[in-house]
Amino acid sequence: MTRITPLLERNELFARDYTPVALGQPAAQTVIVTCLDHRVDPAITLGLRLGDAPIIRNAGGRVTEAVIDDVAYLAFLAGQLFAGQGGDGTLFEVAVIHHTQCGTGFLADPGFLHQAAEATGLPEAVLADSAVADPHSTVKTDVERLLASPLLSPKVSVSGHVYDIATGRLTTTVDARYP
Repeated sequence: MTRITPLLERNELFARDYTPVALGQPAAQTVIVTCLDHRVDPAITLGLRLGDAPIIRNAGGRVTEAVIDDVAYLAFLAGQLFAGQGGDGTLFEVAVIHHTQCGTGFLADPGFLHQAAEATGLPEAVLADSAVADPHSTVKTDVERLLASPLLSPKVSVSGHVYDIATGRLTTTVDARYP
């Protein structure tokens, strides 16, 4: 038995009552960008169900070039498949969510950063850019980065939020804005 065996057993329970969700506009009309930390699960913390929202996760929930590319593609896809279904001409909102007590905060320590770079083979500058020591500050930076991208559709809004690990509450740091 491997560590995934109990998870596969849970999947069997899930699959017994599973009803597929057809390709369509996500119910929440929101794309979530957040951290891969196991304590931050938007399906649980935001009460999402299957088909409600695409979720993009990476270390720190940072807006990277890959995230920008994904959002640009999702906007293109939504425009092609669901144009006119939103009523107000918008496609969706991107909610960037950082959190307190993020493990990437350790990257602010130069010694830790150096060891992490050696262990992963990633440049120190790349790792330093993913650090979330002050989530209220970094979420603002990432919202601005996404809004400044020429790849962001003018029909996509972006907001920024911080999830508090200690309380389970999400607070809005940056209200939704368009590019």
